Amino acid sequence: MPGEMNRCRVLVVHNAYQQKGGEDSVVESEAGLLASNGHAVERFTRHNDEIGTMPRASVALQTCWSGKSAQRIENVIDAFKPDVIHAHNTFPLISPSIYWAAGRAAIPVVQTLHNFRLLCPQAMFLRQGKVCEDCLGHVPWRSALHACYRDSRAQSAVVAGMLTLHRALGTYRTKVSRFIALNEFCRRKFVEGGLPPDRIVVKPNFVDFPMPEAVRRDGFLFVGRLSTEKGLRVLVSAARQFRDASVRVAGVGPELAQLEGIPAIRALGSLSGNAVRAEMSGAIALLLPSVWYENFPRTVVEAFGCGLPVIASRIGALADLVEEGVTGLQFEPGNAQDMAEKMRWAQEHPERMASMGRNARALYEERFTPQRNYQQLTAIYRDAIEEARGKRAA
Repeated sequence: MPGEMNRCRVLVVHNAYQQKGGEDSVVESEAGLLASNGHAVERFTRHNDEIGTMPRASVALQTCWSGKSAQRIENVIDAFKPDVIHAHNTFPLISPSIYWAAGRAAIPVVQTLHNFRLLCPQAMFLRQGKVCEDCLGHVPWRSALHACYRDSRAQSAVVAGMLTLHRALGTYRTKVSRFIALNEFCRRKFVEGGLPPDRIVVKPNFVDFPMPEAVRRDGFLFVGRLSTEKGLRVLVSAARQFRDASVRVAGVGPELAQLEGIPAIRALGSLSGNAVRAEMSGAIALLLPSVWYENFPRTVVEAFGCGLPVIASRIGALADLVEEGVTGLQFEPGNAQDMAEKMRWAQEHPERMASMGRNARALYEERFTPQRNYQQLTAIYRDAIEEARGKRAA
């Protein structure tokens, strides 16, 4: 079987977002990684830009069950003949109908769990800026009551209905061979939410970052969407309290105005990947003040790849990814004063931070390189394919 994996044909499925984010980048990186290692890779995609030309009722129906996507993927399966289907995002236009199409063709499905959509219609366990687990392990009707998805009761009801329907049909229980959680924290949440524990494996994201040249490090860096869940208000409050700090902020989003008038903050706007890497190579620490259960922010791995320690909220997966005093520092989620104190300590102890940066780079080389990720990914495919063969032979 190991030799056969070099010929494994992979159909990558992804519903792309209107604003490209980390999830879209992961899809591109993994598809490229597979192709560079000799795999035949085909992509089945739909894009949320389609929604603007569709009636609302049609979007709602396709969210629950898209006959169009099922038929199209059956055609791709017939033509491409994949050994495995790797689904990333099926919401809203592809829909879980493609799992059933794969089942009819006896093709195993691997599903990466990039967010908590299968447990929470809002996808982040976040309501009014605070962690909310009301729907965890329950029928998600509360999301409609609170208008959790896009502040719309109607849209929230559609997502809740989709989840309820496919739980009742057994789609996630019987049509997905392996789920990929990005870390142990997320795996525990998905088990708590009812996914079969024997089918959930852990594989983190990766980046290809050669160690940058040594440069003088100065100031702090934030990279990401400027939005509530990313803790922008915490960041701004911490910068107000620690006025001697220099904080560079790379990103765009709805809370951009929060950065105005803060002397310690310099907004850089949206940067290219190379520009982000250059910023990471010259900062004291990456700031991650998130107030939600981050699944696996690529910025952490990018920072580690650049030998950059991370100052992060002690929440969700971040509490496991960033080891206190080893690869960075942690502070109480939402506590700007605690964050400011950790930033002040970091600025006053550059040698200690440099040591943490070296530890971060060592951890990157051990766990988050393309080579390591390829080994993990193909092992997951191998298990799924062998299980499917066993079922066909039975």
